[in-house]
Amino acid sequence: MTKVLITGANSFIGKNFRRFSQYRDIDEVSLRNNCPEDIDFSRYDVVLHLAAIVHKSGKISESEYMRVNSDLCLRVAERAKASGINHFIFLSTIKVYGESVNKEVRNEESVCRPDDAYGRSKFEAESGLSKLEDEQFRVAIIRSPLIYGEGVKANMLSLIKLVHVFPVLPFGKLENTRNYIYIENLVGFIDRIIETNASGIYITMDEKAISTTLLVKYISQSFGKKVYLFKLPEFIIGAGTCLVPGIFLRLFESNEFDNIKTLQILNYIPPYSTEEGIRRTVRSFLATKSSGK
Repeated sequence: MTKVLITGANSFIGKNFRRFSQYRDIDEVSLRNNCPEDIDFSRYDVVLHLAAIVHKSGKISESEYMRVNSDLCLRVAERAKASGINHFIFLSTIKVYGESVNKEVRNEESVCRPDDAYGRSKFEAESGLSKLEDEQFRVAIIRSPLIYGEGVKANMLSLIKLVHVFPVLPFGKLENTRNYIYIENLVGFIDRIIETNASGIYITMDEKAISTTLLVKYISQSFGKKVYLFKLPEFIIGAGTCLVPGIFLRLFESNEFDNIKTLQILNYIPPYSTEEGIRRTVRSFLATKSSGK
């Protein structure tokens, strides 16, 4: 039986991986409370490295992103390799590419130009891992877009709350395209990586990119409510993109990817559509809200 060790305890992805993965012999270890050098990796077949600073904050310095997302990752990988682990899976991000220019569609082989500390720290980790890889130590790098599902927080949760509260929102007639991935699709993807002992760089995402307009419609339909969507004037979107690019780029601009190479190599088709994934996410949100948790 394949034994999996998750490095990084109590994460959104880790909790769902333990819940939905076909692999049942799974342990977690906290890297807040344990140094990589003190962890006994020898009992495991696969390391799934999830520990990271994920959400942006002006209070977090670039050096701290590098310390946690890159340096700590490489310490874990070095220790795992020395202990005889032969399969290391690293959850990276499409942020390593930076934001799209002129609606370009990127793929696994596109040039990476990370434009924030999070993306740069993940790309540094990827580069370090590639140097550690050999025939006995296989490294799979998973570049993921925004992940959503039961227990999601941060940006997707904020949008769900916004749609839940307000009947009128400025997301009408948008033609942008962005990729997302439902957590159970991601878990199935990781399972496939383990099953095939795959190495290399992969992009994982739901089957189709969608606009923010369609995403908001999926959320409102899941709530069973009608939301009126109006289109913001272009000059307001432009001004907002200059003043608060982190928010406006995610909501109003395109950032689409092509992962046909990944799908061909792994022969994996996500089992859930974005519409179904959003429905399940909203259902979980309502259940949590009604229970008062």
